[in-house]
Amino acid sequence: MLLHSLAAALIILSTALAPDAVPFKTLDRGDTGGVDRPSTVVIRTASQWKSLSHDLAPNVKPAPVDFTKSTVIGVFLGTRPTGGFSVQITGIERQGKELIVTWLEKKPGRDDMVTQVLTSPYHLVTIDKFDGPVKFIRASDPAADKGHR
Repeated sequence: MLLHSLAAALIILSTALAPDAVPFKTLDRGDTGGVDRPSTVVIRTASQWKSLSHDLAPNVKPAPVDFTKSTVIGVFLGTRPTGGFSVQITGIERQGKELIVTWLEKKPGRDDMVTQVLTSPYHLVTIDKFDGPVKFIRASDPAADKGHR
């Protein structure tokens, strides 16, 4: 009986401490982001979104986002020397009062043919409105890092 109670308590405790996956939807992703330095962003207002959108594409109207219901999260790799680089937000989890955003940089392989042009890859996603702290973690991908330029 005691063993069953202890097992049940451990299950409840592990469930309470487990991170909760947060659904997200890609808003925009590309390789010409116009942001020269590596950065991460959490956009919570229309004015912040307008400013960032102007950096991304000065002559294009920004995608509509309802900031009473949504938050925009983004990762920018900054300038890269060739094509073949990309970034992907791979997961978002709620841990306690904060969000953990995991992202992955993909690099071209040593033998890949790539365009000889500067790029600035980025990935922007929307989530349900969130006002707490957001932490970004770069995922490691040994396959992607192997043999990169």
